[in-house]
Formats: sequence, C-alpha cells, structure tokens
Amino acid sequence: MPATTRQRKKSFLGSLVIPVASAAVLGYFAFHAVNGEFGMAGRARLDRQVAQLEAELAEIKSVREHLATRVALLRPESLDPDMVDERARVILNVVQADELIIMRGRSVAAK
Repeated sequence: MPATTRQRKKSFLGSLVIPVASAAVLGYFAFHAVNGEFGMAGRARLDRQVAQLEAELAEIKSVREHLATRVALLRPESLDPDMVDERARVILNVVQADELIIMRGRSVAAK
C-alpha cells in the first residue's frame, strides 16, 4: 500500500478560535480589573469606607477619652471632692441652706 499524505485546507473559522478565545479571556480579566470587588471602582469605594470609618473611630476615641477622665475623677484613689459634690447635687437635687441658687433656662415663673 503506497503511503499517501492527505492535506487539508485550513478553515477560516479554525484560524479564529485561538485569537477569539484569547480576546475573551483578556476581556474578562480587564472587566474585573476595572469593575471587580478589588478593581479600580472597588478600590475607590474601599477608600471612601476607610475614610468614613477612621472619622467615626476618631469621634469614638474622643468620647472615650472624655469618659475616661470623668471616671478617673470618681476613683477612690484620686477622688475629686468637687466632682463628688457636683454629682451628689445633680442626683439628689439638694443644696445647702446658706447657698444662693441661680436658675438658668426656663423657670416656673416664666410660664
């Protein structure tokens, strides 16, 4: 049997398979590089969220520091007599008999 070589013409569609598949894969990764969760748009969203959370953290820290200083004034080892007097007057709503009281804000006579 004589050896014969069979030659085929390359089809037009066969030559487009690899470039089209490569372009599709490249397009997929390019789309997600821009619009994905960690892409350029996602990065901007994360930066805004970080700035917002840092501002909230700074506010919470300032409130915490204020409360910590007020609590420190009420500790037995560093008890401030003025702070104890102020809190007792506010909570018990009492004054000494020889003290002068100045009413601020709306009073009963103004009604």
